[in-house]
Amino acid sequence: MSDAAPATGVRRVALKVDCDTYQGTRAGLPNLLRLFDRLGIRASFFFTLGPDHSGRAVARIFTRKGFLRKMLRSGALSLYGPRTMLYGTLLPGPMIGRRLGPLMRTVGDAGHEVGVHAWDHVRWHDRLDRLPEEEIAFEYGRAHREFEHIFGRRARASAAPGWHATAASLVVQERYGLLYASNTRGGAPFFPVAGGRQLGTLEIPTTLPTWDETYRSKAFPDDGALIAHYRDAIKGTEVHSIHTEVEATALLGLFERQLQAWRADGVTFVALEEIARETLLAPELIQAKRLVRTTLPGRAGEITSSQPLAAS
Repeated sequence: MSDAAPATGVRRVALKVDCDTYQGTRAGLPNLLRLFDRLGIRASFFFTLGPDHSGRAVARIFTRKGFLRKMLRSGALSLYGPRTMLYGTLLPGPMIGRRLGPLMRTVGDAGHEVGVHAWDHVRWHDRLDRLPEEEIAFEYGRAHREFEHIFGRRARASAAPGWHATAASLVVQERYGLLYASNTRGGAPFFPVAGGRQLGTLEIPTTLPTWDETYRSKAFPDDGALIAHYRDAIKGTEVHSIHTEVEATALLGLFERQLQAWRADGVTFVALEEIARETLLAPELIQAKRLVRTTLPGRAGEITSSQPLAAS
């Protein structure tokens, strides 16, 4: 994504914080706010606002090749905790926005960007491809209404769970007049083509691999190798997605090492909305792309990426 940088040689990272679960949001947000305040970093936070049904994701063991292997490699039980693994099955799923709304407001009060991640994270992640447009609209709308209830204003951005988006979900998203969305992986910002037309909501993809794809993998067997990889990965302006359940809790110390290493290299930090506003200054230079499904090393199942129209 280096072509999105404002000048040649500039190296920047936008930290996109996905808040997927009740426990991760409750424990991780205070940690990140303290860390970012200490380092002078402004980030973009996206909240799951409805029920935490994380326990239902266990079914992916049977439906997504490599899911169990990834869970064992990353130590998911220790990262997410036993209660989270039972929410929506043996334990009722807590309503995240209703219970943690005041905590979420502290993120905006601290000067960070806030946006919508999901209503029911697991349902969107696992069933989006099978949902009719009216159910997508209902699910997406509930999340936005809860966001407005918590923050007293409409959301200006959203980011799909698991980088799962479809033409139908983008058509629904278009009705909300967002500044941008971040639903996909790989490449520079673009305008999606869906439903037979080019949409006006700028898409800003995640460009760096996530820790649940790299941590404890064969390619990066120790913490030093992991940090070195991410130091080398900053070529221009990059988007790095992190999770409150991972970098903000059990691996907080290692995440701080990564941030300090970037700062030592002269890397600066921006919010996603800053990238969006810069990019939209020259809309004629923004490429139109269509959505495609693909796989990534270290991630079970498919994610949504993009492809230039000429390659379709």
